[in-house]
Amino acid sequence: MIDAPPLPPPALEQPAPRQVTYGLVTGTAVRGTTRIVVAANGEVVAARSVNGRRFWIRAPLPLGDVTLRVTALAKDGRSSSRVVRDVYSLPPAASPRVASGRADPVLGRRLRALAARFRGTPAFYVQSLTSGQGAAWNARARFPAASTLKLAIAVTALSRHSGIPARGSYPDGLFRKMLTVSDDEAANLMEVWMAGSTSAGSHLVNAMMRSIGMYDSVMYGGYLVTRSPSASIPVRVDQQPAFGVGKYTTAWDMSRLWRAVWLASGGRGPLARAQPGFTAADARYLLWWLSRVRDTRKLDTSLRGRPGVAVLHKAGWIKQARHDTGLVLWQGGVIVASVLTWKPSGAGAGSDLLAGRIARAAYDRFRRSGA
Repeated sequence: MIDAPPLPPPALEQPAPRQVTYGLVTGTAVRGTTRIVVAANGEVVAARSVNGRRFWIRAPLPLGDVTLRVTALAKDGRSSSRVVRDVYSLPPAASPRVASGRADPVLGRRLRALAARFRGTPAFYVQSLTSGQGAAWNARARFPAASTLKLAIAVTALSRHSGIPARGSYPDGLFRKMLTVSDDEAANLMEVWMAGSTSAGSHLVNAMMRSIGMYDSVMYGGYLVTRSPSASIPVRVDQQPAFGVGKYTTAWDMSRLWRAVWLASGGRGPLARAQPGFTAADARYLLWWLSRVRDTRKLDTSLRGRPGVAVLHKAGWIKQARHDTGLVLWQGGVIVASVLTWKPSGAGAGSDLLAGRIARAAYDRFRRSGA
């Protein structure tokens, strides 16, 4: 009697190593496969019969870092598995979708009251990307951008790179340093890598930002290295900080950028249209790195460690300005939040506290309302 040949493992498209996932498991099984079983961190979370070779499974994965084992089973008992490590799981309710924006007056009053206590010049833009409801104040005022625009550098670099950078490669190392520890030299080297110089790199970054409607942001050359969503939510200038020439951005523009990256992770939105080189896999890779940001608490001041909540963010600061921008994701949806502050005498912990209070107030509001 001749034994049947081993069953080859399934070929996976999603999830992929060093990318985020919203619980979608897709791929192709070999002929003879009758069932696909998905396990996360050693526990079975989904099992589906397979009628053809393609499979598409929405699996309830635990939030955060997961190791997935996808097993193909044949009718005669043969099986084989594919293991995927370094995946960061996000709630299925936070999957990219397009929602029309509208102002939430209750949230607006609450957040403006918080901003009014700040001894300096603040600005914020907050929106539930699930329902479209949101609030803003001073959201079109220009602030020194500091490191917030490293997110724009990353988007531009990925749009010009074919495929996800190989693990341990030169650009992969630059992404790690530039995003997780906000290394200025890595940001400069990334601009040089993609365009030959920081000035040429900044030109490409500015073109990318204009292509998705970021008209109040400028990437102005490299960093000084020292070694040691909707018009219906009112966005305007209420109080403009006075600062000199340099990189600048707004709470509105940074929220647009985060929303664009989030939508692109599902193959949607302005980046998918204006920057065809920036793929859904690129966006999921970028969000994976942003899940690894090491920073003092800002937007996540009172949300970090909260069950079922993830905060992906990128901060920026100089002596007078201190900002945080990012996404708050939980089992009910996703919020984009940008909080920018300016204080001539020096911005510090008060800025971080304001960011955390605004993010928490928005989370509480949308969680209770189901938005």
